[in-house]
Amino acid sequence: MKTPLEQPGSEEVELYMRTYYSLLRSNSDVQIRTLEHVHAGMHSLLHPGAEGEAPDMSAFIYTLLRLPDCIQQVTRVVLGQSCDIFRRSGVGDVETWQIAAARARRRRCYFDGEETLACIVASHTDIDDIIPILTAYQIEWNKLHRLLNGLPDEGLIQAANANPDLRDELAAALLLSREEMDKLHQIWGEGLSAHLAKIASRRCHFHIQLLNSTMTEYRRATHGWWKHIESALPGLLEQPVYFISSNTHSMVNLLSGFALKKGPELLDFLNGTEDSSLQKEWTDIQERTVPSRQENFLYYLLKKYLSTPEGQRTRQERRVHESRCGILRIDSEHFFDVDAQVVELAQLKPEWLDPRLQGQDLSFLKNSDAMILNIDYPLGLAAYNILSKIAEQAFQILGIYIMGKAATLNGVIGDVMIPNVVHDEHSHNTFYFANAFSSDALAPYLIYGTCLDNQKSVTVRGTFLQNASYMDVFYRESYTDIEMEAGPYLSALYEMSRPKRHPVDRVINLHQIPFDVGIAHYASDTPLGKGKNLGSATLSYFGMDPTYAVTVAVIRRIFALERARLAQKIAHLSPS
Repeated sequence: MKTPLEQPGSEEVELYMRTYYSLLRSNSDVQIRTLEHVHAGMHSLLHPGAEGEAPDMSAFIYTLLRLPDCIQQVTRVVLGQSCDIFRRSGVGDVETWQIAAARARRRRCYFDGEETLACIVASHTDIDDIIPILTAYQIEWNKLHRLLNGLPDEGLIQAANANPDLRDELAAALLLSREEMDKLHQIWGEGLSAHLAKIASRRCHFHIQLLNSTMTEYRRATHGWWKHIESALPGLLEQPVYFISSNTHSMVNLLSGFALKKGPELLDFLNGTEDSSLQKEWTDIQERTVPSRQENFLYYLLKKYLSTPEGQRTRQERRVHESRCGILRIDSEHFFDVDAQVVELAQLKPEWLDPRLQGQDLSFLKNSDAMILNIDYPLGLAAYNILSKIAEQAFQILGIYIMGKAATLNGVIGDVMIPNVVHDEHSHNTFYFANAFSSDALAPYLIYGTCLDNQKSVTVRGTFLQNASYMDVFYRESYTDIEMEAGPYLSALYEMSRPKRHPVDRVINLHQIPFDVGIAHYASDTPLGKGKNLGSATLSYFGMDPTYAVTVAVIRRIFALERARLAQKIAHLSPS
């Protein structure tokens, strides 16, 4: 099959990437404005209005959610693989700076309080993510700057918070719809006027520098990340392992039962909030007028509660509770932001499990010597580095399960895609494999969406790095699942089952491998529909439905395999 990179539509993307990688070889700062023209000429699906006079608010909001709030003060962005890199390069001891977190992108960043943002990168994928985000943000900021400085009445900015009628007038002057203005208000709240005044006060002019981009530094960073995890639990991988790449909430919620135990306290918190939509949702669940599961609702409430001041003491209570059922959380430090969790299967308490995991004899668990290693899913090529490192250290890997977000070209937000073919843009390989999951195993736990199995997935290099003609090539080849981690994970998996490094530009059959493999993605974007991405919306509570449906399927699969493995072990030990 002719690879998508050889098709029309990819040349603009390749030109953009070649341009910023050549510029980043410089030992000095690079101006983002140098990239604006080639960025706009790429015609990215995430930034279709880049060349227009009107602000592309879907793209701008997408970048806002993936950059820390301090970005309005930043003029210089520095990238490096570890805190030590910043020290050695003279940037400073960034760990003494302010921690700068984004709402919708996990990346360890530090702000010096003046103008410099230091970002830790785990692989080239972070560069392919950060550069387009900064460029899109700068383009759209400067459009708004020009329009705000052309307002007929400067008082419109100050009135934006208090007067909805004037907000309509302001939106029209900024060439925005009322819906777009309301989304900005939702993000900035009562700070809307202050943020707009900041945009009006100056043009955005980013400078960026990449301190080091060698494979050696990325491997060193991955090694440092792993040593920190291993130090928290010596002998971590001397037991058989089920590896999961997902998130840090769904699996432990299902296995610990903590949120269900705290149900009354969480409902008191709900009743004390002003969120009438959530209160109505809970009423509807209780009255069975909607099909939502109350467990998912309580898991969502716990997350919101833990983010409040009154919920902080509950964090320590949760850790104690989780330790009683064999769950250990290991927060990452010094390197990239990928937390880990370890679960000793023998210590799980079946009576505490989510109801969807019960209804079966789980007494075998107490005899298990296996563990689950779950990591907060990494971005792109970091997945290859991390799984390769774990595979080097592990005594025995019994299963590998990958869950994450994806864009869908044939479904809707909230659907779940299960691929058995993955084309990887990094290696240009196409992988065929036997996916452990099917719609039969997952659909019973999916309420709102549809489970689509036997799909074809493409692993892209960045969320901005596709355009319509590019995606059309994939669609015509029946690729409908667009994501960022499956390809790198399968490259590592190839090396775990072969005596050589993964090839490039090949068709690879992975059906005969010595462990279980399951990959499932839930749809968070529909890029062929204008504005249908997580810049214009968030999955919110309804994102819990596909997330927990997939997680239930993963854990039930692990339980089934572990039951069979232990039974076989007993059979071998029994006299014939």
